[in-house]
Formats: sequence, C-alpha cells, structure tokens
Amino acid sequence: LAAGWGSRVTTAWATSPGGCMLVQGIADCTGRWLSSVPGNLQGDTEELLLDDNTIQVLGNASLLSYHRLRHLSLPKNQLELIEPGTFHRSQGLHKLSLADNLLFTNYSLTAAALSALPALKALNLAGNRLTEDMVSVLIWNLSSLESLSVARNIIMRLDSSVFANLTQLLELNLEKNYIFEIDQAFEGLQRLQRLNLAYNYLPCIVEFGLTQLRVLNVSNNVIEWFLALESDDLFELEVLDLSHNHLLFFPLLPRQSKLHSLLLKDNKMSFYQRLPNGTSLADVTVQFLLIDGNSTSVTTVSLWDEVCHSNLSSLRLLDMSQNQVWYLPEEFLAQMPSLTHLKLNQNCLETFHLMEGDPLAMLMELDLSQNRLVELGVEVGAKDILPNLQLFNLSANRLRALPPAVFTYTRKITTVDLSHNQVDLCPQPAVMSKAESPPCVDIRGVETLTHLSLASCGLRGLGGQPFQGTPLMHLDLSNNHQVLSGDLRWLQDIAQTLQVLSLRNTSLSSTVVDFSALSSLVCLDLSGNSLTVFPTSLGGLKLQSLDLRDNSLPALPADVAETPLAKSLREVYLSQNPYNCCTLGWWDSLQWVEGLHVPDGQEVTCSYASHTWSLRMLPEPIVQSCRWQMANQVLLYLVLALPTCLTLLVAFVVVFLTFKQKLLKMVKSRCGMSGPY
Repeated sequence: LAAGWGSRVTTAWATSPGGCMLVQGIADCTGRWLSSVPGNLQGDTEELLLDDNTIQVLGNASLLSYHRLRHLSLPKNQLELIEPGTFHRSQGLHKLSLADNLLFTNYSLTAAALSALPALKALNLAGNRLTEDMVSVLIWNLSSLESLSVARNIIMRLDSSVFANLTQLLELNLEKNYIFEIDQAFEGLQRLQRLNLAYNYLPCIVEFGLTQLRVLNVSNNVIEWFLALESDDLFELEVLDLSHNHLLFFPLLPRQSKLHSLLLKDNKMSFYQRLPNGTSLADVTVQFLLIDGNSTSVTTVSLWDEVCHSNLSSLRLLDMSQNQVWYLPEEFLAQMPSLTHLKLNQNCLETFHLMEGDPLAMLMELDLSQNRLVELGVEVGAKDILPNLQLFNLSANRLRALPPAVFTYTRKITTVDLSHNQVDLCPQPAVMSKAESPPCVDIRGVETLTHLSLASCGLRGLGGQPFQGTPLMHLDLSNNHQVLSGDLRWLQDIAQTLQVLSLRNTSLSSTVVDFSALSSLVCLDLSGNSLTVFPTSLGGLKLQSLDLRDNSLPALPADVAETPLAKSLREVYLSQNPYNCCTLGWWDSLQWVEGLHVPDGQEVTCSYASHTWSLRMLPEPIVQSCRWQMANQVLLYLVLALPTCLTLLVAFVVVFLTFKQKLLKMVKSRCGMSGPY
C-alpha cells in the first residue's frame, strides 16, 4: 500500500550544472552523490527527486529556491534531521518520501518541520527505525494526510493515540514491523479504505468492525482466529488477505459485505463437524474472554458450526490452498454463486462431487491438485456441469479415471492437468473385453481443449485415437517411459494443431518418431532420452525452441546450420551429451546463426582423451591435436586404400592377359559382321 513516488517524464531532458536531469518542472538528481540539495535548479521545479544520495540534513535554507515544489523524494539518503523552518517556502508540498533514512535520531525536530505542511497528502516514512511513539509525534499535526507508509520500522503496539488526528487518511501501510497488539488504533480513521498489516506478529483479530475498509492485508502474521463483529451493518470490504497465517478455522466474516477476493492460502484450516474417526463437534462451543481495561466480556461462538452466516454472493476468488481441509461441508459452495476462481490445491481432499445445478456455474478455474483424490464424483444423469470452466487442475492425486463424459458439458474447457495420476486414455486396446478394460479418461471430441498435461501418468502406449476431435496445442507426455511404444498414429490427429510437445524422459530413440508431419510445432522437449543420432525429421520443422539435454548425442549433423530448423530456432538446449571434441564443426556453425541463443552454452561439454572440456573454453592444443588426428585419419585411409586398389588393378591385368585371345575371339564372333564400303 506504499504510495508511489516519483513518476518519470521521458521527453526533452536537459542537464543542470550539478548533473541533475531537468524537464517540464521535474528535476531528477538520483544517485549523484549529493550531500546537500542543489540550489541552482530551475525556480519553477515542482518535482525534486533526490533518491540514493548522501544528504544528512535538510536545513532551513535547503528549499528556499523551490516555492512551487509539490513532490519531494529523498529515499536512501543518510537523513537524520529536517530543521523546523525547512518547508516554510514549500507550503504546497503534496508528496514527501523520506524512506530508508535515519529519522529516529532527531524525530522531534523533524516533526516540527513536517507540521508546517498543511497540504501534504502522501508521506512515506518506511525504513527509519521508528517506534510507535516516534510515529505518533511525527504525524501529529498532519491531518491532511491521505496516504501514509510506516513500513519496515520497529513498531510493536498500536493504540488509539497513534493515528488520532489522521481523519482524512485513505491508505495506511504498516507491513514488516513487529506489531503484536492493536487496541482500537483504527476506529477514528473513518475514511480509511486500504490497510496493510502484512509481515507482523498479530496472533488474532477479534471484533473486526472497520465497516468502511475496502482492502485488508494481514498476511504473513501468526493469526489463529479471525472474528468479525456480529452486526448487520454493510461492510465495504472487497479484498481480505489472511494467507500465510495459522488459522485453525474458516474465518467468521461480516454478515453483509462486498467481499470478492478471500485469500486463505497456507494456514492450518480444516472443518471439524465430521472427523475421520466418526466423532462430531457440532454441539461444542468456544468462549472468548475479552478484557478491556477494567471491563471484561464473554463471547460465545460455535466455531464448529459449518453453516456460514455471511453473505458471500459477491465472492469471485477463494484461495484455500495449502491447508488441512479433507472435506467441504454441504452447501458450503452454494453460498458463492459468483465464484470464478477456486483454489483447493495442497489439501487432504479424498473426494470432490460435482452436481447438476451446482452453484459453481460461473467457475472458470478449479485447482484440486496435490490432494488425495481417488474419486471425482458426478451426479448420475447430470448434463450441466461447470459450463464455464476453462482451467481444471487435477495433478498429483490418486485418480485412475474420471467420470464418463465429464468434459461433455464443460463448453469452454481449454486446459486440463492430469499429471502425476495413474490414468489411461480411452479407447483401450480392442483385444480387451469390456469386463477386462481398466478405467480410462476420455477426451475425444472436446473441441475447446488446447492444453493437456499427462506427465508421469504411467502411460504404456496410446492405442486407437485418444485425441480424435481434440485440437490440442500443448501436450506434455514427459516421464512416461513406455508412452512411445506401439502404434504412434495418435500423432496424426493433432499434427496440424500441436505447437508445444514435451517428450522428456520417454525412452525415445532416434528411429521411433517421425516429426516431419508436425508442421505447426514451435517448441519441442526431447531431453532425458536415449538419442544417439539427431532425428533427421526435425530438419524441416520451423521450431523456435528445442531441448536436447541429457541424451547420448556425440554430434549434431554438420549441415544443421543450413536447415530450415536452424533458421527458425531462437533457443536450443544442448548440455549433458557426450560430444566428441574433434567433431565440433556443427557447434562452430551454430555460433553464426543469427538470433539463436544457447541458454546452457556454458554447460555444454565434449570429451577428449578421457577428459571433459567446455566447448566455449576448449584449449588450443586440443584443437590442433584434433586437426592432426583428422589429417592422420585421412592419410591412414589413403594408405589402406592404395594397396587394395593396386591389388585389384594387377589382378585385372593378369586376367586380361591370360584370357586375351579367347576374349578377342569371343568379341569378334559376337560383334564381327561384314559391312558395305
């Protein structure tokens, strides 16, 4: 929530004698090693940027020349003091950034200087080692403030006196302090809309009653309870971030609010009415003892009651990932008819049921990955399931199949992730009877599906036409060691649409797959396989990215740089192959291919004399030795070929001389005839 400081204008910059850049009332003196404010800038300067310098004191005369100043930025200096008369000629200052300085040393004098700014709207005091008492003194007379950041200080406790006079405040940033207690510190801030308390040490929030607040960020604390005030008043709250805390229960939210984003990621939440051992906590209540000075009150709450009494009809995003949820209460999602994004990944869910007329009719993204799902239930005869779903993530579960025709009515589905499940694709081999056929996932005819991940599914070959009628553009089959065994005609159905294909770690050999038909392919991952020869069918493709890491390639074709492939490639990964240091002509030619990048170029090595060398730092003696070796090989071939040729020639001459007379007579008898003169 920190205010944004220092917008830049990028036209017609000029340079001042002090090295500052000047344009249209803006003076940028960032990083100039200045120890004081320059006095020779234009008098009509409205925005002065002095970030990252060495200024220690703003004196009474520092800003006398800049009476039109509206924005002053001084982060990352060594500022210890602002003298009381500094801003007497800068009454129109609206934005002031003093972040990452040393204002704790003379905060009382600095407070006197700030009190002379009646029009100040935004103040940044982050990173100044300020306590809550220092902050209270510094902002005491700044009733015009609309945005305040005191992040990254050493504030521990807040009470009603700290921000008492900030009646116009809209945004308050308190993140990354040491706050462990808040005692009615914000009740007087009637206009406050955005409050950031992230990265503190708050143990709980009870009787939350800031009805005017729109955004509350209390992530990364140690909160175990969130209890809103029991009231029928309408809360303006739109975004509530409780992620990365220690929540034990689903938060008790305001009964009436405008909440559209609820972030509960990385807590310890669960539902307790049905426990795995069959017991129930439905009738158990919890009492909170609230002590305020000399008065005490007791609040009784049925935390185990799974009926949510809050109106969540406007909720669009619910993130409950990384919790301990093993089931969802009945009608829990029914209260969220506007939900478009639901994240339940990294929980303990064993089942998840989809029903016709489900309240998830607006859902566009459903993430159930990294659970313990063994079943995805669908109501028998259901015909209107998740009609707007676009992304469905079921990876890393225990699924073996999905309900038949589950994608039939998801009319907008584009992305499905089934990786790390032991699933097979339909149809099964024809030799199996219906009784013998194992469960499978049928994605045939899903006309909107473009992205499919089947990594680490234990696929043993894809019989039939599992992708028929499905215009896949991205297909991940990595870590399926036998997926390329058997009939590969399944590639024909997606040859015209497929753009990204991953065959990483699929036991691919050089002769298994013909890639020439994949005319639309732009990204191909063949890493972690057993390639000993570069697949010639790749030469005619127009790939932009190719991954050949971790294979058994001794070299690439010598003319690889002349192929259409090289002309279209933008990146190629080549490391972890046993290249021969004496056959690197292909490597040299690739270096001259315009626009081609080898991201792992530093890791590409070759072998010579039982040693491994980097291709980019190959010693010259090895290069020379390889040249001599190649020359010696040519000479050896000549020496071996010459005796053979001479022997054949001598044998031919001997045979000819031995049978000369007979051969001449034979030729004469067959070809000789009289002819007219």
